[in-house]
Amino acid sequence: MSINTVEKIDDPVKVKHVLLSVSDKQGLDSFVPGLLEIRPDIRILSTGGTYGRIKEILGSRADRCLMQVSEYTGQPETQGGLVKTLDFKIYLGLLTETYNDAHQGDLQRTGAVPIDMVVVNLYPFKETVSKTDVSPEAARGNIDIGGPCMIRASAKNFIRVAAVTDPADYPEILSEMKAGQGATSLALRYRLACKAFEHTAVYDRTIADFLAKQEMETVRNCYSF
Repeated sequence: MSINTVEKIDDPVKVKHVLLSVSDKQGLDSFVPGLLEIRPDIRILSTGGTYGRIKEILGSRADRCLMQVSEYTGQPETQGGLVKTLDFKIYLGLLTETYNDAHQGDLQRTGAVPIDMVVVNLYPFKETVSKTDVSPEAARGNIDIGGPCMIRASAKNFIRVAAVTDPADYPEILSEMKAGQGATSLALRYRLACKAFEHTAVYDRTIADFLAKQEMETVRNCYSF
């Protein structure tokens, strides 16, 4: 397998498309309007409860800038939100490189767009397993799949994409974008990528530690056969 090597990138990257899907919705009421104030033409893709919350925040403004991921991909969410964002158009938009002609051709072929910022935090697995007598099945249901995939893809492509996992970073991001006429710097994107990989590493470690502590009989007792 050949590994693609990038030699040319943009340092400031204008944020045109944002994907927002968060478990922790604190800060959205200032962050989302802040994005639109800086870039009125920004487009936001979102899922499930996050989509509903953004629609509440924006009111009538939502119609011109907000789209459900399912509408963008053409694939409805599966029951219980089991599959929402695991789609070729999403990952092409996250991983595409600006100066790669083949990538640009794929965008045109599929009707996908480059996604310049991903705002994702994960199902509250640690909080779930911290409760008394949590079953392995309850824990299993709170293992996030799409979220870590989006975080990893956007963090890997820090040369173009800002991977945002912590609401505490919203003010700094807005401040930089305001100063940079709606763009993010390589320095910010790199710092966010480091934080994003730490976020997923801790998340996976928490899952692995919990599962390793369970007795097989406890696991079997969750289910009928």
